[in-house]
Amino acid sequence: MSGSSAGVVVVGAGLGGIRVAENLRNNGFTDPITLVGAEDHPPYDRPPLSKSVLLGKDDRVDLKPAEFYAEAGITLRLGEPVTAVSPADQTITLASGATIAYDTLVLSTGLDPRPFPGLTENVRGVHVLRTYDDAVALRGEIDSASTAVVIGAGFIGCEVAAGLATRGLSVSLVEPARTPLAVALGEQIGALVSRLHVANGIDLRTGVGVASIAVSDSRVEAVELTDGTTLPADIVVVGIGSTPVTDYLDGSGIDLAPREVGGGIACDATGHTSEENVYALGDVANWLDEDGRPKRVEHWNHTVEQASVVAHQITGGDAVTASVAYFWSDQFDVKIQVLGAPRADDDVHVVDDDGKKFVAYYSRDGVLTGVVGAGKVGAVMKTRPKLQTPTPVADLL
Repeated sequence: MSGSSAGVVVVGAGLGGIRVAENLRNNGFTDPITLVGAEDHPPYDRPPLSKSVLLGKDDRVDLKPAEFYAEAGITLRLGEPVTAVSPADQTITLASGATIAYDTLVLSTGLDPRPFPGLTENVRGVHVLRTYDDAVALRGEIDSASTAVVIGAGFIGCEVAAGLATRGLSVSLVEPARTPLAVALGEQIGALVSRLHVANGIDLRTGVGVASIAVSDSRVEAVELTDGTTLPADIVVVGIGSTPVTDYLDGSGIDLAPREVGGGIACDATGHTSEENVYALGDVANWLDEDGRPKRVEHWNHTVEQASVVAHQITGGDAVTASVAYFWSDQFDVKIQVLGAPRADDDVHVVDDDGKKFVAYYSRDGVLTGVVGAGKVGAVMKTRPKLQTPTPVADLL
């Protein structure tokens, strides 16, 4: 809209990047838009990677058809990681050495999975799951494998364990906490998730860590636990968390958030970074929440809403008010849904539990903070209005 030839450059060709570009066009933005991605693939949806892609049910995860980019006037620069950003020059530098000028820069570079500590060599059979290529590589080994160990029982670890078990493997799920999802949802709900996995044949090992991964001829053969147990493994999937991708910002002057509050790129409540005309969103961005506290959130719908906010900021419109946070996790034949902002240390009120499916309310100081359900889609979603304003949890019990 400024008439400049540089326009908006978006670093990160994922969900956040494509939604920003799409929203800009929908808001009437006519200047150039360039979408730069480190991967060779056009923007795709990540949640299916640990679900339908891993199960071999679906390979079509592109967020937009191929013709969309030409029709919308969006230039794709794929397979070109960004190595530097210079706000003073308003340019970015690619791994090839090429530079791209911008009027406005949007950073949506996401996360890198943490590797297993001390495992420096490239070991066949050891996987992480973050990209489409990761999912395809893991899927390609399933038919020749019989045993798998998943390290880490967060959402990704639980989904991968469920997927591998569904494909017929004998799966062990190892978690240092006392239950799966304990860090995110607390041990009470974690115990209900444990029940689901055990009922579906998962060898669940909680309260124990991994001492080492045993390797023979550059191929994984076992996982050794801190309690002395050795688990045979044709496949090992490491799901021990991720770190924001920010290395390319070294020397840029763009402020990063402290690790204690989640790390990532420090932003205000509408995505502005410390540098003029530079925004950040999605998993890599640490926005101020409604209480003015820094918070980095790694959920699909959060990224979609932030993309709308940033696009409105760039085009001069009002910021869009974020709705109630929501995400889901498919494990076996059960959809686990999380509404709001529940914390592991909240009070938990299980209001429905039939032995497989459940609904629980979370509260803090007597006020409803979140709702978690498994296999109870309608019951969970009807509580959304109660989370839009402060609601005493006693009103729902």
